[in-house]
Amino acid sequence: MFQMPAFLIRMLGQFVASFHPRALPPMLRASYARELASWFFLPIMLAGIEGSAIAVIAKKAFSAGPNLTDSQIDFAVAILAAAPNVANLTSFAWAAVAHGRSKIKFIGRLQIITALLVGLIAIVPETADGLTALCVLVVTARCAWTGVLTLRTAVWRNNYPRANRAVIAGRMATIQALMLAATGFVMGWALDLDARAYHLLFPALACFGLIGNAIYRKVRLRGAQRLKHAERKGRAEDSPSLNPVAMWRLLHQDRPYAAFMGWMMVLGIGNLMVVAPQAIILEDQFNATYLEGLLNTTVIPVLIMPLAIPMWSRLLGRMHVVQFRSLHSWAFVLATALMWLGAWLDSFFVFQLSAVAMGVGYAGGALAWNLGHHDFAPANRDSEYMAVHVTLNGIRGFIAPLAAVALYKWLLPHGAGSWVFFVALIVTLVGAVGFQLLWKQLRELPRHGG
Repeated sequence: MFQMPAFLIRMLGQFVASFHPRALPPMLRASYARELASWFFLPIMLAGIEGSAIAVIAKKAFSAGPNLTDSQIDFAVAILAAAPNVANLTSFAWAAVAHGRSKIKFIGRLQIITALLVGLIAIVPETADGLTALCVLVVTARCAWTGVLTLRTAVWRNNYPRANRAVIAGRMATIQALMLAATGFVMGWALDLDARAYHLLFPALACFGLIGNAIYRKVRLRGAQRLKHAERKGRAEDSPSLNPVAMWRLLHQDRPYAAFMGWMMVLGIGNLMVVAPQAIILEDQFNATYLEGLLNTTVIPVLIMPLAIPMWSRLLGRMHVVQFRSLHSWAFVLATALMWLGAWLDSFFVFQLSAVAMGVGYAGGALAWNLGHHDFAPANRDSEYMAVHVTLNGIRGFIAPLAAVALYKWLLPHGAGSWVFFVALIVTLVGAVGFQLLWKQLRELPRHGG
């Protein structure tokens, strides 16, 4: 009988024990325990509207639908892949509406709205109108979830000191990755057994989201009244605004942050260019099953994340986010290069291998995404800085997938569809080099980090 080596058992035990609230100072344990428990359930719901996952599902499910052309399906895939990022354009709205209000209650309501929209996907028919309805439901659900992400960073900042924040964020991201991976695998397996299983899958995902919401609503925000007072009594010009001019004013006032956002725009465009063509090529070139497609786009990357998160967490905990990005960006360069080579050489193995490198990149990105702006933002403007970050992500999220699919459709008749990944590689490479140059300029920049 096989026996696991003792050192592996010890490592596994230490890994599991590191998540226990006792691993943190006593004052952090209650909020952390409730929030961690909620993230066992919320990612199960999110798996249904992850851009890469729903793009694969839609491409396969609607390819056999009546009165649908390849172009209609492919551009719908681009919209679905872009949805998590396009939804970020609503970030300023959420920051403005929630300004001076209870963050936990507001987040809880948005989680419920997201769950209801996920459940409604079950009634979408596999027709042209159904494809439109799917896009509307997914984009709307992602808009609601953008509010959760925008406001959650303020909760983390007030509940967890900087010394513990990166580690805690890493644990949350690890749990999310594991649950997303498990759910993605189950979804792929179930849909391969019966392509119409989504009629039961999506209501089940929504129910898990509601369980997570019930737990999350018991989280307590430290200094909630103090935060409300600071937001309500702060300068009017520092308050989040529905007016896009507020974003440009902030970037004009904080030039280092503006430069950071500029290179994030370049790197992000390169990253976001690959998602929709990836789902399309998996079906059109490799004829992948539901499970193979979800393994490539979701399961493998998010399973790699827990392995890479501790490394990135330690790095981010001791360096400025600009320096962190100057190192972390190269994981995306490698992933995009492997994706291009796999498609160009018609090698499904190499194409799958890119998912491993992408998972390493996603691991660092999950941490820097939630915490990076803390190195620039004063405490009372935390949500505003995060809103700028995710709003700019929404802009590139709208441009990149649609441009990538248009480029792919243009290259395809020339037998060069795979070269859309080469263009993405060049853009990503420029972004990685840009962060290195920016860090040389800003290496003496102080961190707010409160």
